[in-house]
Amino acid sequence: MTRDVQRVSPEDSVHRAAQIMKEFNIGSVPVVDGEKLVGMITDRDITVRSTAAGKAPESHRVGDVMSTEVRTCYATQSVDEVLTQMGDVQIRRVPVVDQQSHSLVGIVSLGDMATKQTNGVGEALQEISSPTDGAAKAN
Repeated sequence: MTRDVQRVSPEDSVHRAAQIMKEFNIGSVPVVDGEKLVGMITDRDITVRSTAAGKAPESHRVGDVMSTEVRTCYATQSVDEVLTQMGDVQIRRVPVVDQQSHSLVGIVSLGDMATKQTNGVGEALQEISSPTDGAAKAN
């Protein structure tokens, strides 16, 4: 898990979120209100819900375009359990939250797991990469 996670607030501009994505070479950023995770904003959210809608990135807010249904995990969960969840919903990154406060404590990616562990990563990647019925994914 990566503990030093870049984050934005729902009140930040879409432009700010895009700058963070560019600076840190990432495709999604957790959205927090204080320390509590309230969503994720992805490069796709920005493209589809802001740019394609003709919104000005400097004045359009993250809260207007972020994905609010975010799958999370706890630091105490097993790698296999998190990999299964990633495969089931076809996501490559999962925010890690504190079990009691639900505050953001980190993020785990398929890449993190691939560099630390080999069991289950290939299967999860196959499930994540399989075509779906066209339903959009949150992250």
